[in-house]
Amino acid sequence: MKTPEIGIAIVAPGGAAPDEAALARGIARLRAQGATVHNYYDPEHTFQRFGGTDAGRLAQLDAAASDPTVQVVLALRGSYGISRLLPEIDFERMADSGKLFVGYSDFTAFHMGLMAKAGRASFAGPMICDDFTREEVEPFTLDQLWSCLEGPAHTVTGVAQGNPHVEVTGKLWGGNLAMLVHLLGTPYFPHIDGGILFLEDVNEHPYRVERMLLQLLHAGVLQRQRAVVLGDFSAYKLSPMDKGYDFDAMLAYVRQRSPVPVLTGLEFGHIRRRVTLPFGGQARLQSDAAGFTLQVTDYPTLSRP
Repeated sequence: MKTPEIGIAIVAPGGAAPDEAALARGIARLRAQGATVHNYYDPEHTFQRFGGTDAGRLAQLDAAASDPTVQVVLALRGSYGISRLLPEIDFERMADSGKLFVGYSDFTAFHMGLMAKAGRASFAGPMICDDFTREEVEPFTLDQLWSCLEGPAHTVTGVAQGNPHVEVTGKLWGGNLAMLVHLLGTPYFPHIDGGILFLEDVNEHPYRVERMLLQLLHAGVLQRQRAVVLGDFSAYKLSPMDKGYDFDAMLAYVRQRSPVPVLTGLEFGHIRRRVTLPFGGQARLQSDAAGFTLQVTDYPTLSRP
């Protein structure tokens, strides 16, 4: 695991930390690795399910963006909350700060808004909870983060059976499927032509995944991409009513309807072992029936003090 000798800010634009002792462990772990940690989240200022009031969570983002000693801004966790903040976030200011913003799940809304409003790349990657706070961290996940942030290029591979043969290039973007669909038709949905779209979700039954993918199709989003790469979709429960309609059946149907190739095997989602992906980087995707290689360049990288 690489040592991040950098300034790292912790912000909670979404949910609050479920375990304060675990949070302290995560902060101590970062400091032990050489990082200077600026924690803008205060458990005493949580509000309902959130990491603070709306104004308080905006203030955390602003403080992190203003801190000249911070290079990386890590989201505390996902859950829910950024949707409430979108109209008040100064995305141009976030972009001009030069910080590298990292998170996934609910943080997808921040990635989307930052690209739509300011054209700035960010990082779909680990968060403090639970990637840094669990008792046994996943080295692959943290190595992916530091390797990606160091740049100047990042390579991700995936293994899956039945993927189509693909060789395309385009802007890499995506994240949590429910969050993407949630932002359709809003000013926070970037218009990306010729992109490579990556998607994941959790606790969503295959029919809901299909419904959201069809919404992207009906809205004309899929038609403008060069490929779709699916990450992890898990933690759902099938019922007797499904009668053979499972994720594979859904995937087969979606592949029939999609105007662009749909791949599987991306290690990204609500799982311990997870790649980091530069949202907004230029990517080259090469795939065959056994798996794929995704090479990403042209994204902001870590500037050591």
